[in-house]
Amino acid sequence: MWSDPAAAAALSSGDLATILRAYRAANNLTQETLAPLLGYDKTYVAKIETRRSPLSDIASRRHIARALGLPFHLLGVTDPDDADFAALVHFGDSVIRLAEIVRQSGKAVEAVNELWPLVARLEARAAEGRLERDTLLLLASARLALGVSLGTVLPEERLTGAAAWTGKALRLARHLDDTPFLAHTLRMHGNELRKANRLSAAVARLEHAVAVSSDPAGHGSALALLARASADAGLGDKFDTAIDGCRRALDAGAENGMLLNPFTMREIHARGLLSLGRPGDALRVLHASGAGEPAAPQWQVIENVTTGEVLAATGEHAGSAETLRTAIATAEKRRLPHQLQRAIRAAERGGLTSVADAGFAALRRIRGMLAPVS
Repeated sequence: MWSDPAAAAALSSGDLATILRAYRAANNLTQETLAPLLGYDKTYVAKIETRRSPLSDIASRRHIARALGLPFHLLGVTDPDDADFAALVHFGDSVIRLAEIVRQSGKAVEAVNELWPLVARLEARAAEGRLERDTLLLLASARLALGVSLGTVLPEERLTGAAAWTGKALRLARHLDDTPFLAHTLRMHGNELRKANRLSAAVARLEHAVAVSSDPAGHGSALALLARASADAGLGDKFDTAIDGCRRALDAGAENGMLLNPFTMREIHARGLLSLGRPGDALRVLHASGAGEPAAPQWQVIENVTTGEVLAATGEHAGSAETLRTAIATAEKRRLPHQLQRAIRAAERGGLTSVADAGFAALRRIRGMLAPVS
């Protein structure tokens, strides 16, 4: 109901007769089928809707709100839980922003711990049908932040769980009439699909993100993620086009945060070239100067793994071993199992058995920390 403009307008009116008619329309109910839900006679429902029997007593309005799963305050009454929930909503945006800062500082596990109580409470309220439109936007934002944080700390075999949360955020974003948020959600969901190896779906979401991102920074970030997904999917032409678009965005001054900056773009470009079977070109990109510093600690790990992969693919095994060992140590410290698994694969392909063994040992330690408490 909250995603339907007509129903949302009726609900926000606070008029019981209008709300009941909108509720029936949204749920394809007649007065006769609504009456049993309320425990009333059909004739009584008709009188309420025509205002011949206006309900002014608190008990009756609370009963209707509870029966239909509507926020109590819409009918002019209070619920004992409302004050506590209102405080949660009031601080919800701050919790999400703080969790994002924590994740970007390399502490994704702490970000998950911050987000989960908020998401759980909002999900429970949503299951009762008692979230208003603005609070649905908060729920979508919380789902998205949780999914992205999980995508940082989960091992590859569990990354579908992260994509599921960002997908739940996208289902809401498509109905909230907020194009910038939709574009951001498409970018993040597309990236989690890529990490979960759902490459066709990832490319589709990211192409949509490119199409609907109106601000230069968002458009450039969508292109950067599309380049990663296209390379993983073996789509060389799409990759080259996306990389060219990223370069133009950076040249135009659209640098933005973790994704659209020279350091990150160098890693994305090199990894894409390697995925497309062009390791020599990837090595030349990595040796290029002027990339600056990473925007977040995990990007240093990501580039180290990519550099190790490229060096192994070009036969520079000593340099690859040193770089991958550094990546493994830092990935364990930052609790980045996905990057450990990438480092292990690179070591195995390069015949670096001792490095791969070190990666497996670090991965076992991280998985022990992520395992449920028995």
